[in-house]
Amino acid sequence: MDLYTTAKNLGIQTEFLDGQGHRHVTDAEALKIILDALPVRKPYRFLKQAVVIRSGRPARTELSHAATFPLRWKIVAGLKVIAVGETHDRVIGWPADLPVGSYRLHLTDASSFTEEAPLIVASPSAFDGDFDRCWLLAVQLYGVRSARNWGIGDFTDLAGLIELAGHLGADGVGLNPLHALFDDRPADCSPYSPNSRLFLNALYIDVEKLPEFQRGIFATSSKDIARLRASDTVDYIGVAELKWRALRLAFEAFKAGANNARRQDFEKFRAERAPLLSRFACFEVLRHKFNKPWWEWPEEWRKPDDVKFARLRAGTDAAEIEFVEFVQWTADRQLQSCRDLAARRGMKVRLYLDVAVGVQADGFDAWNEQVAISRHLAVGAPPDSLNTSGQNWGLAGFNAAGLEIKSFEPYRDMLRASMRYAGAIRLDHVLGLKRLYLVPHGFAADNGVYVQMPFEALLAATALESVAHRCVVIGEDLGTVPEGFREQIADWGIWSYQVMMFERDDQGKFRDIDHYAPNALVTFNTHDLSTYAGWRSFSDLALKRSLGIDPGESDDARWHALALLTDVLRHHGIDRHDLNAVVGFLARTRSRLLAISLEDLLGVIDQPNIPGTVNEHPNWRQRLPLAIDEIASAIDVPALKTATAERTRAAT
Repeated sequence: MDLYTTAKNLGIQTEFLDGQGHRHVTDAEALKIILDALPVRKPYRFLKQAVVIRSGRPARTELSHAATFPLRWKIVAGLKVIAVGETHDRVIGWPADLPVGSYRLHLTDASSFTEEAPLIVASPSAFDGDFDRCWLLAVQLYGVRSARNWGIGDFTDLAGLIELAGHLGADGVGLNPLHALFDDRPADCSPYSPNSRLFLNALYIDVEKLPEFQRGIFATSSKDIARLRASDTVDYIGVAELKWRALRLAFEAFKAGANNARRQDFEKFRAERAPLLSRFACFEVLRHKFNKPWWEWPEEWRKPDDVKFARLRAGTDAAEIEFVEFVQWTADRQLQSCRDLAARRGMKVRLYLDVAVGVQADGFDAWNEQVAISRHLAVGAPPDSLNTSGQNWGLAGFNAAGLEIKSFEPYRDMLRASMRYAGAIRLDHVLGLKRLYLVPHGFAADNGVYVQMPFEALLAATALESVAHRCVVIGEDLGTVPEGFREQIADWGIWSYQVMMFERDDQGKFRDIDHYAPNALVTFNTHDLSTYAGWRSFSDLALKRSLGIDPGESDDARWHALALLTDVLRHHGIDRHDLNAVVGFLARTRSRLLAISLEDLLGVIDQPNIPGTVNEHPNWRQRLPLAIDEIASAIDVPALKTATAERTRAAT
């Protein structure tokens, strides 16, 4: 069997039309690397795919012609049998009273051949939210200034943002991903390129809030802290050096004299997050010890092993392992405190958190889930009108076979971590639930393949966790979207993500208010696009040209776009074209969530991130022009409340 036939049998699409209508066929050498990188899963003999049952609905599964009868089945959760049955034809009618959950299905036919498959019983839909139309304040947390932080926004600043959002009439704060990055690679600061999506970025900890913070010791660092605080960009190296030193000293004090209540809460957290927390802590210790990618470590540590970790914890590395856990406990409890504050303020959404599409290949998640995550392959996108060469995001993503082998637990673990303190999450590149565009390392972005994912099972797993955590799920469904995709995710209760900049017809006209879906988050732009002030001033076009990047738009086209924006605003009786005019337009849409970026409210010109750049632009480093306690007075709050009148909550 040749490579292309093998790929087709595995649901790999090696030939496709890109966003510009050009035909692509994956190179054979690239395809071989892709096939070698994916785990081997035996094709199902009786089934077509993992079984999904939507609770409360009649459910039947058709069997293949390979089965001989009678065929017995049982549904198992660990060692417990949930249900058993037998069929004499090619259809299994599932019991109507199966409890919601994730299981293993065992099928045995008359020839005594047995196969296993995942079976998910999910709620009919994801959590729909218990709120009407409201709006959120969207913030890049790292960029927040305050008189007390150490040069990077932190969780105490987040509490301040919650108070600010309440004052403005918002029902929550939306944040860039809070995922754990690499503590020894502070310059590698993109929140969308995490070490792990299961744990938190320690640099967001307010170290001075720890009871064990050694204030006297850090008095000598006051000049360094003042310099970091005054900088217009985040100095991640300087911040990390001071914060990690402070955390280590706090941990030593905690070990020496922790009060009983704090020790009990620490142990409670360790139990809550076991066994993943212990593995993460061991991974971090090993990563620092060997100082190289995990696939180059000594053989005994290249795969997680809880028995070996127990020995590691009993040895000389015990304190270092506990330190990593202490740091995550501190971050978790500070974030929890922010969530609780938003709840006390009566906010309907509270925290809206972003979830990255993948992880760094040498990070914890890729090491911990070597079956479900392929380190040799990067997630990306084929060429389109905005990125004519295609995109390689340099991130390892889940693979279909591995997820099925692991009963989708790695994906559910990621959701649980993200939903832990969120009222809503956004799944970056939600199209990856249906198919992922994968590029082998060393090849150009236009030499990848589309790999089909177990779409319905992933939707069911999403609904399962969404309902359990009462967390709305928003799918970032931008780009080239397969026909029927949006309808399918909407049927499962996953909301759409509608960006006004992109919501234009073939003539470039902005879509009218009625175009926007009720179950959607609507916004003018994203962190990868120009701010409103930058867009109106053409600054984004000028900057990209100065960097040698094709902005994909001429000045004449921008003038035309501005005129078309004025047209759609005037059509609704809005005679201005400032930010509040656009906010007023979006606030009238049926969409139940509206996000307004703090950069736009402050008239910031430069966008947080310019895709396609690394060091040419201070991506993920720019700080806001004002400190958090100066922001309210810099915003025309009455005008903002007038613009958001249909959505604005009473000020707290």
